[in-house]
Amino acid sequence: MTITQTVEIPANRRLTIEVPREVPTGTVVLAFSPAHVSTPGRDPRTLEEALQMAKERAADPNRKSISRFFGKHKDIFGGDGVAYQRAIRDEWD
Repeated sequence: MTITQTVEIPANRRLTIEVPREVPTGTVVLAFSPAHVSTPGRDPRTLEEALQMAKERAADPNRKSISRFFGKHKDIFGGDGVAYQRAIRDEWD
């Protein structure tokens, strides 16, 4: 049995809970999770909205390309990155 109720947490963070009689006595698990509040412009509701947001982000003139990191960390894995990746994969069955 699952019972869900949205409540406001007061500043003192104290709640008093009255459990319905339908809930059997004994050990129970209480789970608290924040209610999801959709922020306009941040949480797409449809695929079309998500694609539109991605297009807007891609058109942002202040967007920085990931290619700015290319070649920045040479020798971090002991030389050739491709050789390192192949060596790691060779360890797999």
